[in-house]
Order: sequence, then structure tokens, then C-alpha cells
Amino acid sequence: MTYLLAAVGAITIAVLMWKAFGPRAAEVTSTRSTIAPDDDPDFLRKLGEKTRKPPKEDPPA
Repeated sequence: MTYLLAAVGAITIAVLMWKAFGPRAAEVTSTRSTIAPDDDPDFLRKLGEKTRKPPKEDPPA
């Protein structure tokens, strides 16, 4: 009976240690989330600049 209690206690401690210090505990999440192109102000500004530029005219031949 003592061995059974010791095994349950050891498994419980192992699971708690895994939860606290396991592989997911070391993951660092990005502070900036991914922005869709239609929500990205830089992308929209560049897109607006591209559409406003007049097309280059061919030099006279």
C-alpha cells in the first residue's frame, strides 16, 4: 500500500512539474499579432501610391 501511495505521489509531482516547466512553458508569444493586408496601414498606403502614379509614357520614336 505504501508503494502505491508513493507511486501516485510521484506521478502527481511529475505531472505538475511537466505542466510548470514543460515545452509549452518556454514558448514566447509574439507581441504583435498578424495583420491582414486590408487592415495594414502601410500596405494600404503603398497600394494607394501605386494606383495614383501615372503610367510612364513611351518616348517618341
